[in-house]
Amino acid sequence: MARYILIHGAYHGGWCWEEIEPRLTAAGHEVIAPNLPGMGPDATGENPSNLEEWAEFVAGLARSGDGPAVLVGHSRGGIVISRAAELAPDAVSHLVYVAAILTLPGETLTEAVLCGQKGVSLPPRAANQVSADGLTSRYVDPEMAAATFYNECSSEVAAAAFARLSPEPVSSMVTPVVTTAERFGRVPRTYVECLRDKALPIAIQRHMHAQQPCTVVTIDTDHSPFYSAQDELTKILLGVA
Repeated sequence: MARYILIHGAYHGGWCWEEIEPRLTAAGHEVIAPNLPGMGPDATGENPSNLEEWAEFVAGLARSGDGPAVLVGHSRGGIVISRAAELAPDAVSHLVYVAAILTLPGETLTEAVLCGQKGVSLPPRAANQVSADGLTSRYVDPEMAAATFYNECSSEVAAAAFARLSPEPVSSMVTPVVTTAERFGRVPRTYVECLRDKALPIAIQRHMHAQQPCTVVTIDTDHSPFYSAQDELTKILLGVA
């Protein structure tokens, strides 16, 4: 039996794994899909958490089991699992990046994306709105969210997901992700490419995992394979275990 900890991306919560969690459980594995501190559908954006708090939280979950865990990070969740593996490498058996941010040591999320952009179109800034205090941002346009995150999903799935999106701390975009070859670098990692991704285009995904070599697998779908390619993603995760 493997132990999976599924970490959501920006604006999302543990709910986004709702189709993957039961599939892994049915295969006999232990699965945790938490809301990161300060995130989830009930989050208000007040007193937002930061990368280090998230990483400590995930590292604690990894340490709490009988054996090391497979950490799976989606999108922004990639920086969380990287930092968690740096904090607790002995508690992590594998890192899986699902269309996720994979930074170089000391690089920020924004730097990783911009370095790989090279003319690639990213979602317009108007797609999300920064709070009055400047601490969080959130998606305010359901059509833009659907086109960015769920472009291979049904309109019903996209609408239900949008209704649960929550504010994202701005600090997550600009905090250096401190990792070392001695700790993070010794944990095996797999990158799951998503070819039709509009949030993190494939050119950026490939630039990142070329800089930090991984085992690479590819799904011909959007940024949210937990909804648009459930069986394919589950098969990949089971293969890692």
